[in-house]
Amino acid sequence: MIIIPARLNSSRFENKILVDILGLPMVIRTAKQVQNLDDVVIATDSEEVIDLAKQYNIQAVITSSTHQSGTDRINEAANILKLNDTDIIINVQADEPFIEPEVISAVINQVKNNTNDFNMVSCFKSISSELADDSNHVKVILDENNNAIYFSRSKIPYHRDHYENSSYKGHLGIYGFTKKSLNQFCNLPHAPLEGIEKLEQLRAIAASLKISMVEVKSQSFGIDTQADLENTLKIFK
Repeated sequence: MIIIPARLNSSRFENKILVDILGLPMVIRTAKQVQNLDDVVIATDSEEVIDLAKQYNIQAVITSSTHQSGTDRINEAANILKLNDTDIIINVQADEPFIEPEVISAVINQVKNNTNDFNMVSCFKSISSELADDSNHVKVILDENNNAIYFSRSKIPYHRDHYENSSYKGHLGIYGFTKKSLNQFCNLPHAPLEGIEKLEQLRAIAASLKISMVEVKSQSFGIDTQADLENTLKIFK
């Protein structure tokens, strides 16, 4: 099941999930972008979003307004929907209206094939040094088994010798879990690094749990600001 966490208020871009993306509200376009892959549910704290989903025949559930992260929100939704421990749950952010279905499929397949006891999966793509300078584009470094070592908004790894044409691993905010591992993640204590970087996945890293990463190709990126929206529309118009 694909669950889209859809918090209405955003500190950087107010009500961004409702803005028009080529004729559809952002959250609806995101849902339609992935609906051919699996069942899709929107998890929201807003009755306005619930009503909007009904207009487009998309399932939605109301969740608490106090969640600190999208993953906590989808965990509540999974519990409301009474999903089984072995069910695969994919967290697709509401601000990814042009995420490629192939990216979601790659994450689903990685969850199916993952041999880690804690089954949490995400993905990355190669990005330029220039793009890596942007703190809104999260970077990840990996071990030899493609498990995440660390995520940061800073430019990591730091190339001390300043190699030209260096590439970086840009993290895409798509997550896959089994229901059991999702619940395990959400029961972990919040980590100081999570609060500093404002990156919830660091909760698992701090607890010495493995996040399996799969490489993908994608032009999509999350829309966090008005400038992101303008850039996205230029690319995909």
